[in-house]
Amino acid sequence: MTTIERLWEDEHELPAEDGLYFADGRSYDVALTSGTPAGLTVLEPFDVDAILADAPSWVSAVSGLAVAELGDGGLLWGGEGSMGADGFLARLTADRKLIWAVFFSDSNPFDRIRVSGHVATFHSTAEFELAVDIDDPRTPVAREPVISH
Repeated sequence: MTTIERLWEDEHELPAEDGLYFADGRSYDVALTSGTPAGLTVLEPFDVDAILADAPSWVSAVSGLAVAELGDGGLLWGGEGSMGADGFLARLTADRKLIWAVFFSDSNPFDRIRVSGHVATFHSTAEFELAVDIDDPRTPVAREPVISH
């Protein structure tokens, strides 16, 4: 069992580090890409085990505020972390096992989810939206251009 699987199954926790976490143990730094909705930019991989070895308490318990059921019985879950500004999004299997999760320390909680095909748009209480490919959040999502008048 990977560290991410253990954290998720034990207490619905994620590392308190901005990142994309896959159940198989892969972890990546992330950033928001500007646009409407915002996109997810996946940066360099990092070793979550090394981070938690140095600071084992550097985790955040997460709780859901929004759920979107998927046709395969799985679901998307969005919500908040232990601190007021934390936010997370996750994809779970039909039996509620983690596939992937994204954690942000300053996004604010995600409280609404819209799904269109393989793209999910998560709304943050900070009044921005984040679009991700639900099959692989590393895949850039095409967004509508913003037209200014």
